[in-house]
Amino acid sequence: MHIAVTGSIATDHLMRFRGRFRDSLIVDQLDKISLSFLVEDLEVRRGGVAANIAFGMGCLGLRPILVGAVGSDFTIDYRSWLNRHNVNTEAVHISELRHTARFVCTTDDDDAQIASFYAGAMTEARDIELSPIADRTGALELVVISANDPEAMLRHTDECRARGYRFAADPSQQLAWMDGEGIRLLVDGAGYLFTNEYEAALLEQKTGWSATDVLDRVSVRVTTLGPRGARIDRRDAEPIVIPAAEELRKADPTGVGDAFRAGFLAGVAWGLPLERSAQVGALLATYVIETIGTQEYELSQSNFLERLAKAYGSDAADEVAPHVRCPRP
Repeated sequence: MHIAVTGSIATDHLMRFRGRFRDSLIVDQLDKISLSFLVEDLEVRRGGVAANIAFGMGCLGLRPILVGAVGSDFTIDYRSWLNRHNVNTEAVHISELRHTARFVCTTDDDDAQIASFYAGAMTEARDIELSPIADRTGALELVVISANDPEAMLRHTDECRARGYRFAADPSQQLAWMDGEGIRLLVDGAGYLFTNEYEAALLEQKTGWSATDVLDRVSVRVTTLGPRGARIDRRDAEPIVIPAAEELRKADPTGVGDAFRAGFLAGVAWGLPLERSAQVGALLATYVIETIGTQEYELSQSNFLERLAKAYGSDAADEVAPHVRCPRP
């Protein structure tokens, strides 16, 4: 199954604050806020929503097509890293003027996060057309439209509708500042809609749609619920609730949602039921929370299946086993 993953490709600067942001906030002084936090460590890692999703899919044995825009610094080692993990990077655009995007994030002891994002070369993603990619690969059976330059997101969505490409809407961080009309254009007609719980409420508030209205416009709505797992909603069907898989330790939550999407989409590509696909996503998400960095985990096929069986039963592992092909034994 040819799946194109469009969205941001970035370098992550991840910091840990040993304290709680909330202890430094004075609610009635937020309009005058001026704060700095002394952090104890800094990790510089590969990241970006689309790259994270594609990496996770590649680690499970698929070969997703990464679509995005980067600077010339991407060619130093990031491209080869992704290629070694089964990601097709031929559709990545290299800017002649701008650096690869930067994500700077500080996480406190409550796993609350304060982050900023420099778009850089990502703004040139709006110049990428999907049709030549489809011609080169033979077909695009699903296009994932994740957080990216907003104009690029709208262009990719419009092209999917015009050319009949099935698409998944994953607007995530861009929901915070896009207006209702733009969000409606991104979501309407999606085969899958991904958000977390907060983003789901924000989407409904900005679009003016109720939960029922959303389900009238998308085939499958997937909402991640943090430590409570995930919920899948469809029109005229009972919700499917998937508990989170138990993690061995908590290191950093950055990229957990991206890993869930990677695992879920892998299940979709394998033709698995929605519940099983979400279980694969939930387990892959635990690998990310156990490591610092969004692409630093390593998958062993035997260990992945063992943990899947422990979390969701032997039937789950037996159904997934014929499909998963981790690079490691």
